[in-house]
Amino acid sequence: MIEYFNRFHINTRKRVQTVTLDLNSYYKDIVKEMFPNAEIVVDRFHIIAMMTRAFNQTRVQTMKKYDKKSIEYRLLKFSWKLYLKHFDELEVSQTFYDRHLRQQLTQQALW
Repeated sequence: MIEYFNRFHINTRKRVQTVTLDLNSYYKDIVKEMFPNAEIVVDRFHIIAMMTRAFNQTRVQTMKKYDKKSIEYRLLKFSWKLYLKHFDELEVSQTFYDRHLRQQLTQQALW
């Protein structure tokens, strides 16, 4: 990568204002070296992916504290996708039967 970017004159590289990356620290060092005036921005996809992984790790750790037949365990085990949705996007009026909880309810009631 360094060889590739060195093909561009340093004055051109100094005009670069932002560089978007994932969370790999190796790239960060290259950007600082090749584009000394650029601000590094982490792309949204990797931030969301990191937050989702952290959420799921915490959810599973918490889930393991409960008996597998408890409502708390079942809510954490089977309804996790709803916890990733924005509250305003949850279904408010249409009910569905949740076979894990054995109840008729809305997404918002489950959340």
